[in-house]
Amino acid sequence: MAEKTEPFVSDGKLKRKSGSSLDETIESCIGEFGWAQFLQAIFVSLAWFFDAQQTFISVFTDAQSSWHCISCSNSSSFIDNNFCTLPKGTWAWDLPVQISVVSEWSLQCGGSIVAGLPTSSFFMGCLTGGFLLSTLADSSLGRKNSLILSCLLMSITGAITAFSTNIWMYSFLRFLSGFGRATIGTCALVLSTELVGQRWRGQVGVIGFLCFTTGFLSLPTLAYINRGSSWRILYLWTCLPTILYSFLVHFIVSESPRWLYIKGNKQGFVQTLKSIAPPATRSSLTLSFFGSFMELENQEVLNNNNTIDLYSAIKMLVERNWSFRRLMTVMFVGFGIGMTYYGMPLGVGSLNINLYLSITVNALSELPSSILILLCIGKLSRKGSLLGFAMVSGIFSIGCVIIEGGKFKGLQIGIELISYFSACTTFSILLIYTLELFPTCVRNSAVAMVRQAMVLGGAFSPMLIAVGRNNKWFSFGVFGLSIATCGCFVVFLPETNGTTLSDTMDEEENNDITFVC
Repeated sequence: MAEKTEPFVSDGKLKRKSGSSLDETIESCIGEFGWAQFLQAIFVSLAWFFDAQQTFISVFTDAQSSWHCISCSNSSSFIDNNFCTLPKGTWAWDLPVQISVVSEWSLQCGGSIVAGLPTSSFFMGCLTGGFLLSTLADSSLGRKNSLILSCLLMSITGAITAFSTNIWMYSFLRFLSGFGRATIGTCALVLSTELVGQRWRGQVGVIGFLCFTTGFLSLPTLAYINRGSSWRILYLWTCLPTILYSFLVHFIVSESPRWLYIKGNKQGFVQTLKSIAPPATRSSLTLSFFGSFMELENQEVLNNNNTIDLYSAIKMLVERNWSFRRLMTVMFVGFGIGMTYYGMPLGVGSLNINLYLSITVNALSELPSSILILLCIGKLSRKGSLLGFAMVSGIFSIGCVIIEGGKFKGLQIGIELISYFSACTTFSILLIYTLELFPTCVRNSAVAMVRQAMVLGGAFSPMLIAVGRNNKWFSFGVFGLSIATCGCFVVFLPETNGTTLSDTMDEEENNDITFVC
């Protein structure tokens, strides 16, 4: 391993000490964290805001509205809130029918499969898009262009969704929107953290989580303002700004210098460093500054660029035993976390609480989670914190089933919020943990695969929520058992807190051997 060195300035010019690694060389050029890096990280992280809106928009657009009885002869159906047994014309919706796809297309009695189809289609689109698009950020397109492509696909198909004429067209467009959305969070997280030094990558990653929380929190506000209007307006309000954002990313954001280096793009590598470096060091950043470093430091990866294909990153991950074990383990942990994280906001309406209030409170519970990560990520043990919060989330999710509503409704809400807060925390820690477990050449693909495992868990959630309306063991009970069980597998992973990011598979493998020895 290369010896650790500190950058130094001589005669007003930046000098690079021999034996420095890529991590140290980049930090010597741009510093650990400057204003240019800070602004770029914030702008890249804004993609999470729009991602959250499309992820949870169905909570409002696909909601079953409240109703009232006009002339109900079957009083038991009215008491049980089951209007499907009442004759047509004896009941009516409290609000206009166009506020939800359920009321507009009369889907209220179509069964759990129809009720959960659009949301499940969205998550299945995320899965498909993740497997087909995830490696583009590591291979041909890079982090920046992949982010732009994903945002455009998600927002354009989301805007077209507003013109759906039936549930089948609507579900198909939700699938396409999920397909485009699949790699937004991954690209934004990897790009923002690769623009800063080792000390700040955890904190910068949390900026994205805060943006996701803000986007989630914006939905009940938009939905409440739009409560008397068509659900179609909500799609347009959330998708049109995303299209504008996609074009701004092209002009404002720099590509990851780490990715440019790995791809052998020397000129782009140097130009990117100059664009975000402090003014005092920009003039020193030329190809000659790096000397033989560009030629020799990562020659094996550079030589393989001529044969790299779309799925070479996935191949690199599975052909080595250590990386395959890590990937399978974090994906299994992610599956359990994703089922709970995505499922709870979708199912909170079944707790008989005001929909706008319950979603707002759940979204607000993500804020203290993000703040906790922001303040403590540098000190938190990845393995210990993941295991602890997964256990807490699982126990309290099961508590939502054991403690029924009625006079204990306030306690039930509090328990649900603790469970969701813990699920949010495990979600954030796992993504940062995955960043540290894999080297630059496959990092985006590894994070994408873990996110796909989370989405796969989320894809089961709508059906579980629909089935669990009468028996919450099938929803909140399953959520609790899944996150607690899957979280236990984190004990098989190495601790990464305070470690240096590796850039090649060989470097990470050598670090792993050194750690074990």
